[in-house]
Amino acid sequence: MNELKFYSKVNDYKNYSMKNKIVLVDDDRNILVSVSMALEAEGFEVMTFNDGESGLKGIIEQKPDLVILDVKMPRMDGIEVLSKLRELSQIPVIFLTSKDDEIDQVIGLRMGADDYITKPFSQRLLLERIKVLLRRQEMGNGSDEGDKKEDQVIKYGDLHLDDSRHLCAWKGMPVNLTVTEYLLVKSLAIRPGHVRNRDQLIDMAYGENIYVDDRTVDSHIKRVRKKFKKIDDEFDKIETLYGIGYRYREE
Repeated sequence: MNELKFYSKVNDYKNYSMKNKIVLVDDDRNILVSVSMALEAEGFEVMTFNDGESGLKGIIEQKPDLVILDVKMPRMDGIEVLSKLRELSQIPVIFLTSKDDEIDQVIGLRMGADDYITKPFSQRLLLERIKVLLRRQEMGNGSDEGDKKEDQVIKYGDLHLDDSRHLCAWKGMPVNLTVTEYLLVKSLAIRPGHVRNRDQLIDMAYGENIYVDDRTVDSHIKRVRKKFKKIDDEFDKIETLYGIGYRYREE
């Protein structure tokens, strides 16, 4: 059996303060105004756009820390914006969808959205989701408050995970994962052969106080498999145990 190896390393980081920058794209002026005011009151820097085309351009130019993206918009819908964005960046994206648009939620998650919220939504809930994603993004980028941070590198067979650089590699080839996808892979890989149900995966990727339904996890796992299969057609390490959950196959 291939041994699961853990490595520790300590890196020094400079202390700095910086406003997190958020881009909000929605064709509803009321949402643009109310949400941007709520976010600015929390200390975020917010830029708003009212259509997908200008939103995509703004995201590329401004390089924000997180994007909130409506699905149904003129000139370019949110699905197309996300598709083009994922060719360039793994920036966290939260989708805003209508209550009945389940297909948009599933498609968005499969394409790489990190989360979705259905309209009408609680601004408090949106703020919590934003903070969770930004915190995970900071962890993935290897930045944290304090002078020192211990990071973990995991090697198991052909899989390589490096927390400090948010790096995932398979057979020496990089696998571009979102923060949520990275955390799901890590939660499975640290205990090969051990089954994790969907609730456990949700807690590990989103936190215990955030509600996410089972389909969200399933969509993320499907996308993760697709990304690994682009590198290796025979990739089969993430197993589904129907009605139970998922596990990372032992060597």
